[in-house]
Amino acid sequence: MLFTQLFINGLQTGALYALIAAGFSLIFGMTRIFHAAHGATFTIAGYIFYECYSVLHLSWPVAALAATFAASLFGVLLDRYVYAIIQRHEGSFFTVFVASFGMAIIVQNLIAMIFDRGAVTVSTPLSKSLEVIPGLYVAPIAAVVIACALIFFIALQWLLTKTNLGIALRALGENPNLIEVYGLTPRLLSQYVFLIGSILVVPAAILTAATSGLNPAMGNHVMLISIAATIVGGVGSLRGAAMAGLILGMAENLCLAFIDPQWSEAVTFVILFLFILFRPGGVYGRAVMS
Repeated sequence: MLFTQLFINGLQTGALYALIAAGFSLIFGMTRIFHAAHGATFTIAGYIFYECYSVLHLSWPVAALAATFAASLFGVLLDRYVYAIIQRHEGSFFTVFVASFGMAIIVQNLIAMIFDRGAVTVSTPLSKSLEVIPGLYVAPIAAVVIACALIFFIALQWLLTKTNLGIALRALGENPNLIEVYGLTPRLLSQYVFLIGSILVVPAAILTAATSGLNPAMGNHVMLISIAATIVGGVGSLRGAAMAGLILGMAENLCLAFIDPQWSEAVTFVILFLFILFRPGGVYGRAVMS
């Protein structure tokens, strides 16, 4: 029964990691910007939802919309007024990374100043675990997490393969110079990428707030998971990043049957190092935007 409990918990965690990793992989794969502030987007979305739902007592749809607006606005403005300016002056990949990392630190400290450094949790009727069978406890929100992940990935797949915008975004990842021939603007498309990538992290932030809770430094963990999942899944592969996020979430929970909880995060990096050593191309073996 222990393994069943850990498996269900891992499925829930893995679905959240998949959403987080997909957003980061989408941005990096299409713009080649190492968006180190992706974790900050997650933190902003989670805390805005907490403030609106738990403090101001707004309805959850309104709180979710506020979190989505804040996260997407942060991502788009960061791309437009920080990354674009650096790239316009021929800033290097490392310069953009440093700017993004610095913004992540600023956001972390601002949230700590506004909301305090302690952890916060959003209490919902779906968060309480119920005994499904003797010895097995499952919270209804676990089904919500998995359903959200499936819905968002189906919507993303449809967007990227069935719409003109999606085709243009994929072209941006393949050859940003070529799309100018067709009258498209790479910089505008880049903002669409940041908009979509930021929105992907919102359900993960909201559901994390309602399950394990939030703290101002959570963005660091989110970034580590994003990087690990992107490498394990294959740089540039959305399906690979999603699958890797699921694998990492499952591994973190199943390992609790053998090791202390404080070492569970180390399993993520053991998996990462094994892939770097034996399969550096990731799950799909090559860098593709799929």
